[in-house]
Amino acid sequence: MGLLLIGWGVKQTGGFGIVLDQSKQLEKPVATYNNSGSGIAFEQGGTVTLNLIKDLEGRVKATEFQYFKDEEGSGWKNIFTPNIKFGDRIITPPDLDEIQIGLPKDFSPSDHKIQFRNEQVTSSLVELKPAVDQLKTFKDKIWSYIVWLTVMLGFWATMSLSIADITRYSRSQKAQVSGQFIGLPGTMMLYSFVGIFVTCAAVVNFDDILVSNDAPWDPVSLLAKFDSPAVVIISQVFMLIATLSTNIAANVIAPSNAFANLSPKNISFRTGGIITGVLGILCFPWLIMDEISTILIFVSGLLGPVLGIMLSDYFAVRKKNFDLKELFNPKGIYSYGSGFNPAALIALIVGVLFAVIGFFIESLEPLYKLSWFSGFTVSFVLYYFLMKNRVNVSTH
Repeated sequence: MGLLLIGWGVKQTGGFGIVLDQSKQLEKPVATYNNSGSGIAFEQGGTVTLNLIKDLEGRVKATEFQYFKDEEGSGWKNIFTPNIKFGDRIITPPDLDEIQIGLPKDFSPSDHKIQFRNEQVTSSLVELKPAVDQLKTFKDKIWSYIVWLTVMLGFWATMSLSIADITRYSRSQKAQVSGQFIGLPGTMMLYSFVGIFVTCAAVVNFDDILVSNDAPWDPVSLLAKFDSPAVVIISQVFMLIATLSTNIAANVIAPSNAFANLSPKNISFRTGGIITGVLGILCFPWLIMDEISTILIFVSGLLGPVLGIMLSDYFAVRKKNFDLKELFNPKGIYSYGSGFNPAALIALIVGVLFAVIGFFIESLEPLYKLSWFSGFTVSFVLYYFLMKNRVNVSTH
């Protein structure tokens, strides 16, 4: 399906490179304000610079705009008509690469938004962002990359912690390594490219996409734009299959095993799967999609320390030496009087606190933004020092 969508994009736009060129339309904020008035001779105030979506011929799709203060609109004004009065400001003649319009007299970035329309559709409301945001240094870009890497680690953390639920069926070490490499980062990179490529094609092929905020990154939203019922139905069937197969592997197997392990005599793997499904629905995940990056950073802070303890125990403390038989002995060398390893619990609690404390204390926010790395590092090191003199490991 991904390859078919890439083929559609190439055919509709007339070339692979043409589609990739559209990515620059999605890079900049839709509307940025500059209160200094630079570039236009305003006595006071400044301007709004618009980066609106253009079609393949380079024509801006939107024809009108209006400001909204709270929920009250200013009335629609033509973008392309010069010298229209708006309050005590003047809309200037547009440059197709960078359209500038005057700020309203009572402009405030906290309560003003802007909206666009043409003869067919009205865009979503767009927040105005400060122009200085576009002037990021290399250091700022690296920091932004690391923060989003933390978000992605939170996305994959659950899979990494429970990967043994799947790899235990592998026939060899080589099989599980190649399987994970192809199945996880391989497909992630492929479908990231598919998503970017197809969205770039969509912004120029569909007339109802006026601003980058409305670009159909969600494949379901993209498919809804096609007029052919056959295309929509077949694509949705494949979408359902993909969703089910992905969730069964990534999000059901591990918790189903976890619930079954709580009481093996009473909870089967199937029952664990049903419990997982019910709890998943009761979490109302569709209500938190708009805050998913914030949630994933928090999840990173919870799961990074867990992996830190596991890797510290396996590589640093025990040097990869385990007695397989003793692992299944309730009173063996790996058992603890309370049933829990106190060193692991201490390392976990300290690591999580270190990772998420920046959520509550603003001055420590960098620790939270990098929650997976900070929590992982603290738990890894602390567990090692707590356990290095307490290990009794058979090496045969």
